[in-house]
Amino acid sequence: MKIVMAIIKPFKLEEVRDALTAIGVHGLTVTEVKGYGRQKGHTEIYRGAEYAVSFLPKIKIEVAVATSHVDQTIEAIASTAKTGQIGDGKIFVIALEQAIRIRTGEADDAAL
Repeated sequence: MKIVMAIIKPFKLEEVRDALTAIGVHGLTVTEVKGYGRQKGHTEIYRGAEYAVSFLPKIKIEVAVATSHVDQTIEAIASTAKTGQIGDGKIFVIALEQAIRIRTGEADDAAL
C-alpha cells in the first residue's frame, strides 16, 4: 500500500477528483495549504501599495491506494492537474505500512 500525495493548483481540484473517481479511487483527503517552489511567490498591488506574496495557495490531496494502483493514480493526477505553467505542483509517493477501517476493523487493502 502507498499514500499518493499531490500538491496542485486549487482550481484543478474538481477535475482531479473526477479523474480519481473514474479510475476507482473512492476516498481522498484534501487540505488547503500554502507554499512556494520555483514560483517564489509574486507581487500584488492593493489600494496603490505593492505587496510581496511569498506563499501561494495550493491544495494537498492524499490518497491511500494499493501498490498495484499507484501508477494509474499518478497518471490520473498528473494528466488532469497539468496546465503547462510553472506552479503545477508535485506528486509524492510514500510507503503505507498498515491501514485499519475503524468502523469494521478491516485491515490493509480491505480497509482502502
